[in-house]
Amino acid sequence: MNARGFGFVTVDGMEQDLFIPASQTMNAFQGDLVEVEVLPGDSHRVRSSGRRLEGSVVRIVERAITEVVGTFDRRGDCAFGFVIPDRIRLPQDIFIPAEGMKNAKNGDKVIVTITDYGDDRHSPEGEITQVLGHVGDPGVDVLSVIRAYGLPEDFPADVLEAARESASRAVSADGRKDLRDVLMVTIDGEDSKDLDDAVSLAYDGQFYHLGVHIADVAEYVKEDSVLDREALERGTSIYLADRVLPMLPQELSNGSCSLNKREDRLAMSCLMTFDGAGQEVDHDITESVIRTAHRMTYTGVQYLLDHPEAVETDPAYKQYADVLTMLQEMASLAQILRNQRRRRGSVDFDLPECKLTLDENGRVLDVCAYEHTPANDLIEEFMLAANETVAKHFYWLEAPFVYRVHEEPDGEKMRAIVPTIAAFGYSIKSVGKKGSKGHQNEIHPKEIQKLLAGTVGKPEEKLINRLVLRSMKQARYATACLGHFGLASEYYCHFTSPIRRYPDLQIHRIIKESLRGSLNADREEHYRSILDEVAEHSSKRERRAAEAERETDKLKKVEYISGHLGECFEGIISGVTKWGVYVELPNTVEGMIRINDLPGGKYIFDEERMQLFSSRRGNIYTLGMPMKVLVAAADPVMRTIDFVPSPAEEEE
Repeated sequence: MNARGFGFVTVDGMEQDLFIPASQTMNAFQGDLVEVEVLPGDSHRVRSSGRRLEGSVVRIVERAITEVVGTFDRRGDCAFGFVIPDRIRLPQDIFIPAEGMKNAKNGDKVIVTITDYGDDRHSPEGEITQVLGHVGDPGVDVLSVIRAYGLPEDFPADVLEAARESASRAVSADGRKDLRDVLMVTIDGEDSKDLDDAVSLAYDGQFYHLGVHIADVAEYVKEDSVLDREALERGTSIYLADRVLPMLPQELSNGSCSLNKREDRLAMSCLMTFDGAGQEVDHDITESVIRTAHRMTYTGVQYLLDHPEAVETDPAYKQYADVLTMLQEMASLAQILRNQRRRRGSVDFDLPECKLTLDENGRVLDVCAYEHTPANDLIEEFMLAANETVAKHFYWLEAPFVYRVHEEPDGEKMRAIVPTIAAFGYSIKSVGKKGSKGHQNEIHPKEIQKLLAGTVGKPEEKLINRLVLRSMKQARYATACLGHFGLASEYYCHFTSPIRRYPDLQIHRIIKESLRGSLNADREEHYRSILDEVAEHSSKRERRAAEAERETDKLKKVEYISGHLGECFEGIISGVTKWGVYVELPNTVEGMIRINDLPGGKYIFDEERMQLFSSRRGNIYTLGMPMKVLVAAADPVMRTIDFVPSPAEEEE
């Protein structure tokens, strides 16, 4: 469902969604299971024009949404009110009769149970079942997102008890490779508490011997236990602005499973040997027992790489003298692996993430772009290498497995961006045209890599990164090894984060059984019977978490900019539509300038070039163009930010 009333329906067996005009939705909500029919005569028009099929909802089979989180709105002394849904994909307000208001006050965040879904002439109707608090109360904003997306909060008592028992249970290290004398470190963000990966490296002058050591969570969370069922249901840890909703209780995620420094920990180790060109020449996957020497941060590692003398001159860094050489060799190997990955065509998107600084009440103090350093790249390259090695190993064993797949982009979506990137002087080869023979959707990731590389440092860099990313398919989990287009990799899985991702935990069990020789025909059949559902469920949970995280970031950005009304900023036009332009500030905050607020009278929208231009004054607004803006309004309910051109911009 789109906020403007129209929607799309995904149909099993059809490659493309059906477009549903606003007049044909039959009041269906986001996620509803519906019966649709193609609009009369539309099939022929689609075949001749190449556009998307249009359909009409004829029956709602099953409702997906029974509760809505939103803001209560009661005007004056009216005997009724409305709830404005937080999720913009529910474009209709919910009517609340007097008997359903439950003493809610204007501006309260509430949970509403829908009693009537309405029709073309009547709004949906509901009754308030819980008042979460006023929209401005500390923590209510994030709590509203949690409830709106149905995210898990506190763990049930039996799960917590099971976690305490598991965490305190003595687990034998017998039969494991003893790596406690191997020098290794964890490298994470300053705030990280669940440390699920450690790295080690030895360079013998010819080969790099890299170890990626992952917390052996499967030893603590047994299949089909109460802990396992809860972890599967959650699917992933969720990182919101002011809190974490973990997949596993803290006794495990921050305790027994976390690779805390100078403590013996059980691990799954992927030991790889690379030559000087970054080619893997040998590997071993094994159960191990490890002991990390240091708990390091990206910031600290980067400082040491930039200032190696600090281990002698700076008291805060003297403790790292024993790992300085290893860190420098790690940086060298990471660059070699990165270059090797780029040569094969791996695509690196450069889109800034936001970093929020909050006070003790969860109120935002600052928003800035997260600084991604070579130290981040170092860990990223090593995790990618381990994930590929494990996936390839188990693919050739023909064992049941869960892969991380990213399929080839849809040719139609890629063709759609060609005119826009052409307006900036760029092109993509091998994007087939409608009616051409052969594989009309074929495109090599190297072509996308070249395109993105050509935009580095230019005003349109972020824009083209976003356009390409939106045209690509979503990565997902699957039991078939379909390859990872973005990484230009034939074999890929998620092995490195079993504390916070269920697919990683699931494949650890398979790996352990394989290593122990217990992965017999019965166990293989068991895994094949459950893994498709695990993969699909995990993909859905991942998407839900990503949406909630984006929504939380968005509301915190609105809160932040609300404190800067009337102030001027410099930004870049990040989107152009027929109703206005979007401008993104360097700190990642994005707002809209409505077309009526642009100087110069009537504007014409050029969709191919993604421009708005005024023939009267000659003004042109195009993607990637720098622009000075003034903050005009911020709506915490709709989570929108309105900019207007700054006076200085209009004078220019």
